[in-house]
Amino acid sequence: MGRIPLVAACCVVSLFLSGARAEEIAAPGETTWLERLRLSAEALHWSDELVRHDWRLQRQPGTDERRILDPHDKVVCSGTGDECHRTWATLEASGRIAPVTGPAVIVLHGLGESRRSMRPLVEHLRASLDATVLAFGYASTKAAIADHGRALAGVVGGLPTGTRISFVGHSLGNLVVRSWLGQADAAHLERLDRVVMLGPPNQGSELARKAAQVWMLAALSQGAARDLVVDWDQIAPTLPAPTCPFGIVAGGTGDEAGYSRLLAGDDDAVVTVAETRLDGADDFLLVPVRHAAMMKSPTVQDAVTAFLATGRFPLPRTAAGADQ
Repeated sequence: MGRIPLVAACCVVSLFLSGARAEEIAAPGETTWLERLRLSAEALHWSDELVRHDWRLQRQPGTDERRILDPHDKVVCSGTGDECHRTWATLEASGRIAPVTGPAVIVLHGLGESRRSMRPLVEHLRASLDATVLAFGYASTKAAIADHGRALAGVVGGLPTGTRISFVGHSLGNLVVRSWLGQADAAHLERLDRVVMLGPPNQGSELARKAAQVWMLAALSQGAARDLVVDWDQIAPTLPAPTCPFGIVAGGTGDEAGYSRLLAGDDDAVVTVAETRLDGADDFLLVPVRHAAMMKSPTVQDAVTAFLATGRFPLPRTAAGADQ
């Protein structure tokens, strides 16, 4: 299969698992679904290696190809790792890339998405917290969850020594954080402050298991999608729970109907409420919001801000259905 059909197939698998509705992909006045598909295809090929505010040095997984993107996503350098790291050092020395100061909050997107999908939440956190908020992008279907955990380790390791770090993950992003936890040394684990999980498939995914029953989806799944669709039983034991305070936000209707007729019990149209659970959580919040809309939900945004600041979620402020 050629590269373009394979990328398209990966996007189909990702969209199936993301549960994106037509109106969410092409809402009036927003990016069209074709543009979303193009951006998703772009995100499949690059993972962040260093992040400073909205500057990033990225790598194509499995290669030595690197590039540097400025805050407007313009490529300012491309080439080998040595070339791009030298350019990065020059940009830092000149002051074009500002240093990270104070605590850092690293935000991670889900399967088949890019850091752009997290922009509403990132902007809210930047306005609400006295912290540097960084969006970590990773090529979700190009490499396995463990590979993304190693890429995240590079980003964490590239921050100033002693920086306190919190994570906010959406969906698969939480499994990447948990993979990092399983790989990190004690010194980095001691830097952890708090973790907020949004719609995490902590117990695997019933929707992924349904995808595994469709031969084409199972055969074409790659990287982290394959980890969920085919190899979950082998991956799950490598994903420890956070060693710091963590909270879980689940989407659901509050009854057994949920948002999807494909799933049993309450759900956010992609992940069931039961699948989000993880032993050791310090707080849990159910919000009437669909999986793909979590980052735009004022209730979810306020909940993330509160937990990062206090270690607890506030009571939901919106009526049922308001954040859908």
